[in-house]
Amino acid sequence: MRIHYDDSTAFLGDWGPFQRTVFALLCLSMIPNGFTGLSMVFMGDTPAHRCLIPAALNITDEWRNASIPLEEDEESRDSRFSKCSRHRMDVVKNYSDRGLLPWVDVNVSDIPQEGCLDGWEYDTGTYISTIVSEWDLVCSDNWRAPLTTSLFFCGVLTGSVISGQMSDRFGRKKVLFVTMAIQTVFTFIQVFSPSWLIFCLLFFIVGMGQISNYVSGFVLGMEIFSPPVRDIYSTLGVCLFFSIGYMMLPLAAYFLRDWRMLLLVFTIPGIFCMLLWWFIPESPRWLLSQGRVTEAEAILRKAAQMNGVNAPDVIFPLNQVKHTSLLIWFSVSVGYCALSLNTSSLHGNIYLNCFLSAAVEVPALFMAWLMLRRWPRRLCLSSTLSLGGLVLLFIQLIPQHMNYVTFSLVMLGKFGLSAAFSILYPATAELYPTVLRNTALGTCSMASRVGSILAPYFIYLGGYYRSLPYILIGSVNILSGLLSLLLPESLGSPLPETISHMQTVVG
Repeated sequence: MRIHYDDSTAFLGDWGPFQRTVFALLCLSMIPNGFTGLSMVFMGDTPAHRCLIPAALNITDEWRNASIPLEEDEESRDSRFSKCSRHRMDVVKNYSDRGLLPWVDVNVSDIPQEGCLDGWEYDTGTYISTIVSEWDLVCSDNWRAPLTTSLFFCGVLTGSVISGQMSDRFGRKKVLFVTMAIQTVFTFIQVFSPSWLIFCLLFFIVGMGQISNYVSGFVLGMEIFSPPVRDIYSTLGVCLFFSIGYMMLPLAAYFLRDWRMLLLVFTIPGIFCMLLWWFIPESPRWLLSQGRVTEAEAILRKAAQMNGVNAPDVIFPLNQVKHTSLLIWFSVSVGYCALSLNTSSLHGNIYLNCFLSAAVEVPALFMAWLMLRRWPRRLCLSSTLSLGGLVLLFIQLIPQHMNYVTFSLVMLGKFGLSAAFSILYPATAELYPTVLRNTALGTCSMASRVGSILAPYFIYLGGYYRSLPYILIGSVNILSGLLSLLLPESLGSPLPETISHMQTVVG
């Protein structure tokens, strides 16, 4: 006879002090993920730069100002100083020493050019330093900046594979706090990175911890809370607090213009979250799936005491797949990450753009919560994916000078994909049994991290054609919106406990 967990624990009620406490603490543990996952918006931004003209060269001010050639900007068609070349300094030095004047005695455009042999000088009006200015990730090395972000998401992908199986084997709580510690400690070590290569290696490990504690915390809450609370937990709970962390990112970056100081501040919330170990319980549902009935009942009796209700003498009587489309996870992730990381390229102030990109998630999460309460999961996913994809396709029709229209469409696309992302987690968790739930979410999350890894290069394609990233992201998400209609429907069904129960739910 199968144990019906929700029926056996109905005596606790839905929203007592126990549930409220666990809800609040799990949500607080999600805040560090918001600014860690998207910190490259500021740490990896490329300040305005041009070739360095050494002060020791001792040339006149006129020649110093004429040493950087002008070139035409491909998008605006305006002239700008070259970022990656300068006129040959030996020739410039010779003209300067002879007392000749640029554009008067010498046609400067005829002087041969060379690369930035002495390095670059960077504008410090927006940043004191980024990893780009720290390690000169520009010109021939400009591929390293998007690779840095991709390596972080490679870590996220690896963490998705490993942590799901570890969580199903050793427990949600242990994996949550171990990976939270990994994220916090290695973020702190990153502050002292001596090179770009070491930074990337540490960022990879941070990515492993970041997704692992998010998924474990999400699954832990889904298994503790009753059905009415799960919908709000998965949208206005973990996702909203992730967005709060995301909104804290531009605020911190505005006051801390140095990337090392920014990372250092990011470790502080993680340290406080580690203290939650003594207040967040293990999942009784997972303990029950492992045959640890006594431990599961002990947690539930303590919860009953907190809620002021009486637990029955015996809570759990001893006698008592279809897969989601991995393309959907991939599509949502590549769209969400690309739109989030691309805020520095949009028209306007980067700090305000990043904040608005985070803030637009709040109404999206409210909408997702309302949809999950009433609508079938398939319809929720299909409508939000299609909304996010469709508006992005319209961007190619907007004239280049109408920047605010483009920005509005990008934010509307982000709105749709943020809602879809928050719906996708509970929709997937409801399909898989307790014995495999974290592994299944980890596997699906792995597919999404492939999208995250590719997201920086979707943005990179915008250098060749401005609307190409939006066309690709929009198309793949519309396709995913249609495919989501093929998923099994789980609205109103209990969380499956075993594989056989899963088959009756999704069959």
